Amino acid sequence: MCGFCGFTGNNFNDSNNTIINKMTDKIEHRGPDSAGFHIDEKISLGFRRLSFLGLTDGLQPMYNEDRSLVIVFNGEIYNFLPLRNKLIELGHVFSSHADTEVLLHLYEEYQENMLEHLRGMFAFVIYDLRKDEIFAARDFFGIKPFYYSLINNQLLFGSEIKSFLGYPLFEKEVNLKALEYYLTFQYSVLNETFFKNVFKLEPGHYLKFKDGKIDITKYFQISFDVDHNKTLDEFVQEIDTVVGDSIEHHKVSDVEIGSFLSSGVDSSMVAARFNWEKTFTVGFDYDSYSEIDYAKQLSEDVGLQNFSKIISTEEYWDSLGKIQYHMDEPLADPSAVALYFVSQMARQHVKGVLSGEGADELFGGYNIYKEPMDLKPLTSLPMPVRKTLAGIAKKMPNVKGKNFFIRGEQALEERFIGNAKIFTPDEVKRIFKNPTNVTPQDITKKLYQQVQGEDEVTKMQYIDLHLWLVGDILLKADKMSMAHCLEVRVPYLDKEVYRVARTIPEKYRVTKDETKYAFRLAAKRHLKEETAKKKKLGFPVPIRIWLKEEKYYNKVKSAFENSPANQFFHKEELVKLLDNHKQGNGDYSRRIWTLYMFFVWYDEFFSR
Repeated sequence: MCGFCGFTGNNFNDSNNTIINKMTDKIEHRGPDSAGFHIDEKISLGFRRLSFLGLTDGLQPMYNEDRSLVIVFNGEIYNFLPLRNKLIELGHVFSSHADTEVLLHLYEEYQENMLEHLRGMFAFVIYDLRKDEIFAARDFFGIKPFYYSLINNQLLFGSEIKSFLGYPLFEKEVNLKALEYYLTFQYSVLNETFFKNVFKLEPGHYLKFKDGKIDITKYFQISFDVDHNKTLDEFVQEIDTVVGDSIEHHKVSDVEIGSFLSSGVDSSMVAARFNWEKTFTVGFDYDSYSEIDYAKQLSEDVGLQNFSKIISTEEYWDSLGKIQYHMDEPLADPSAVALYFVSQMARQHVKGVLSGEGADELFGGYNIYKEPMDLKPLTSLPMPVRKTLAGIAKKMPNVKGKNFFIRGEQALEERFIGNAKIFTPDEVKRIFKNPTNVTPQDITKKLYQQVQGEDEVTKMQYIDLHLWLVGDILLKADKMSMAHCLEVRVPYLDKEVYRVARTIPEKYRVTKDETKYAFRLAAKRHLKEETAKKKKLGFPVPIRIWLKEEKYYNKVKSAFENSPANQFFHKEELVKLLDNHKQGNGDYSRRIWTLYMFFVWYDEFFSR
């Protein structure tokens, strides 16, 4: 795994070399093995390498035969060997054994249509020296990051935003619109990042840049195409086969790799079918928040060695500044810290790991996906009755079951914006000093329109595949692993796995009692039944408990009262929220954490 950055133009004359070096140093953690540069009067490219394939001849930036093309590439192409053989048959001459060179020759042969041939995770930039033109692309699901900005008609780009801080013309400014949406989603949901005028290239898109103009094209569209002719057994067999094939492709490496392991079926399935030695697990110093005993037992059952670490409460809190710095944008998902520490531990033993991201979104694994069935007793009632029940519930105190009646009145498009929903729009207006009356539906409406006519579970998966997966799950997987120069590979987010998952009927994805139904049946072929059926937990983190303890309550309260970021918020409302949580008037831990993570991020990038 690697990282790159660059800029076009020659605004700084002889200083280009100093600037690109400074930018590249900002992402040294992504690639400690070597650095490389291409600098001319039209473009400056910087690269940091963590070597996996072509250990001795895969250096970047890399050139084609006549040096008319140069590439920087972050990712892995899992079908590069058959592609390489095909390109050789077509007359292309290779000088290395790296997958990077395959991309160059594919571009020579197919131009932008090269993307149809790829199986892997990637973000790359190819610069055509003859045409003075950039072609850049990001993978199908957004596994690898790509950021860009247009400054004085010149393109600035990189694997991480922090590299932009080394560019003299870059002026950092908080994007208030991104902050307003973040308060509801808990992650950066817009294409424009928390840094104004810095954008993400969306998954499944490519970018061309020439003569000061950016042209962006979508080349991959996620869609569902259910096959009603296959039996459940046929789907289970297909899942079993394609997941096994993907794991084998993701194991291709010239160095040893391991596997993350939690108590969930996704990572357990990968570990059980992964016949290398090492698995890695973390837990917290609260008994009910540790999955270590489970992971050790599973590893023993399938003949693997498990390495584990207990994250102390003090370690957790002390790491928050580093984590938000590495994240580039604020992320309020508490499990990011667990990923940070499990990556740190894994890197002491291996250079890369397999992980279970993407299975829930593709196969229907989140518990919330059962909600349409749970709500049927209400949604089958006439709307006037549902409205009456919801009205009564809204007037009730915060008791169990209240939210059931409120959500039963709402259409899916109103109630579901993804796996996280922190502050409501009304709550945002109360705490935020610069509200603009945006709603989360401003983001989700377009996506729902693209799946009109689909069942509700499919619609929910579609929302999560475009928002939650990219903005939270994959962001933290990349940034937390790269903080320790560890490569994370995600075999469920494979083009071939997707082609099977998209055909599975709703009834084989989610039932009244079980999520990922067909997937779990496939997992039972390799795991004990209790593991295959285990309810999803994620990385459970005891922030609800911590925020009631005097030490951490005071730490957060100090940030709410004194942080320069309070220019954005009514601090008295924030302190009231914190006090209500401490006094047991409700569980406001997720709201408090979302605010606190923004303050920590702001301090890292603006106050320091």
